[in-house]
Amino acid sequence: MKRPTMVDIARRAGVTKSAVSFALNGRPGVSETTRARVLAIADELGWQPNSAARALSDGKAGAFGLVVDRPARSLGIEPFFMQLLSGIQSELSEDGTSLLFTVAAGVEAETAAYRTWWAQRKVDGVFLVDMRVDDPRVRALEELRLPAVVIGSPGAAGSLPTVWSDDAAGVRTAVTHLADLGHRSIAHVTGPADLRHSVTRAEAFTAATAERGVTGRNVEADYSGEQGFAATRALLEGDERPTAILYDNDVMAVSGLSAAQSLGVRVPDELSLVAWDDSPLCELVHPGLTALRRDIAAYGALAARHLRDVASGRTVEHRRIPDATLTVRDSTAAPTPDDTAVFSKALGRKPRR
Repeated sequence: MKRPTMVDIARRAGVTKSAVSFALNGRPGVSETTRARVLAIADELGWQPNSAARALSDGKAGAFGLVVDRPARSLGIEPFFMQLLSGIQSELSEDGTSLLFTVAAGVEAETAAYRTWWAQRKVDGVFLVDMRVDDPRVRALEELRLPAVVIGSPGAAGSLPTVWSDDAAGVRTAVTHLADLGHRSIAHVTGPADLRHSVTRAEAFTAATAERGVTGRNVEADYSGEQGFAATRALLEGDERPTAILYDNDVMAVSGLSAAQSLGVRVPDELSLVAWDDSPLCELVHPGLTALRRDIAAYGALAARHLRDVASGRTVEHRRIPDATLTVRDSTAAPTPDDTAVFSKALGRKPRR
């Protein structure tokens, strides 16, 4: 079907195109009776304003943008991004703002998308996620003067406003829980080392384990189930086996549980597991996974409100969401007294002397 136009409305209402324009845009020049008739016909025909024409007339695209540099396949299985998007969309839907979303391969492609959107007036602002160490996207957005909100730490955001969560506080909460249970050898399976929050969490983990007199080890992965499984198996088959593991996302934690079970290592009797962030995945497995919980949908909604203010020209400050809390389930417990012997038996080895 042909998309209805103002000409179609004018023809049906028996008025000029200019009169239709006045009526639809709430401008003087037509009677209230004519305005009401035009609006009723526009609604009947399903007419919507042309976004490109609107952008030219008032400078507003009526949309915000989000580019994610992750494989599309992984986005479909990671609850964090689905919850974040749902929060953003629920907030934007209140005033009819659209969300323009795409996946890019690499920082250069992501930056190019921002430049194109801004030049073509497709967005009024963008969300920036997965902040890198010394992130080049920040400088690009500052040069473009494109309104933006960083979903991440202020330390990597330059002059851009942020909505952020204290990752270090969450790590300390998890380490405290495990250390209080009696664990003295804890591993941390992180996200990619070029991401700012991975660095923050790894540094916080090293500091927290040292403070508690606990042996700590960071192992890099990429948030995927495959690498979560591989990292866990390597840790359990190595000479320095941990009695507890903290994972930087729920997908890797679930895969880590599978890896432990495939080796005959019982959770939590022989190995305790903790996940970032809590999600239904953590409750569907057996045993249920102890997890750090944040309200990710509320996180996304706050970021959307923040970006709306920025795009409107308001001066905004950094906004911090509440720290992650720990939801304790059956995947964590005190370590067995002779953990080396138990692990060796599970893996079919002789205990070390």
